[in-house]
Amino acid sequence: MNSQPSSSALNGLRLLTDETRWKIIQSLRDSDRQVSELVTTLGLAQNLVSYHLHVLRQAGLVRAHRSDADGRVVYYSLDLAAMAALLTGIGDELALPGTRPLELPAVKVAFLCRANSARSQIAEAWLRVLSDGQVQAMSAGTHPQAVHPLAITVMAEVGIPIDQQVSKSITMIIDQRPDLIVTVCDIAREECPVWPEAARHIHWSVADPVAIQGTADQRHAAFVAAREELRERVRGLLALLPRWFGGGASHDT
Repeated sequence: MNSQPSSSALNGLRLLTDETRWKIIQSLRDSDRQVSELVTTLGLAQNLVSYHLHVLRQAGLVRAHRSDADGRVVYYSLDLAAMAALLTGIGDELALPGTRPLELPAVKVAFLCRANSARSQIAEAWLRVLSDGQVQAMSAGTHPQAVHPLAITVMAEVGIPIDQQVSKSITMIIDQRPDLIVTVCDIAREECPVWPEAARHIHWSVADPVAIQGTADQRHAAFVAAREELRERVRGLLALLPRWFGGGASHDT
């Protein structure tokens, strides 16, 4: 039996055991953030944060996305698929058993974007399906428009119909009192009103597929990319909900 650890497993462990990088990873696990927000949240010097972000980006664990609201601003996000692959490799090296299925809290999650036509609609559908209906998913927009035909198309391609979903204004879901607000576009993050009733507000800086200009294939590919990124992010969210809200929380309907 080969008892020598693989170089990838060792390199992954070295990468994760740095205290500053681990703090950055934990912070980005909850929400996408700007460098200035990481500096404030973690109480670290900007040059230190920037250096370790560079290391994590070089390793493929962190992604950067220039804000749709302000091109001078960059949001950093944790690549959940890359992180999962790294940890799976370490687990395989140690022959660790898998985790047990999650018990999800009965919470209400609202996805917000500007038009409520693509990203937030896709995220709403993914959460409803991946939680088996245990989590109440909803979406709305600051300036709602009709659900985009390509959003309907790409979700139908994975067997999830959203043609009956409708765009809504934020004012239409206020009475639902969501426990968690997830802004999925940078413009909505700036325009979103403060919801004091919500227990938590996080941000996902997801590129706008509607903004892509090009051939029909290129536009379709942009919507597929958004669909897959949001699938990954919603799966990650399901792992966080029990930590944030407990395993058996009940909320007024």
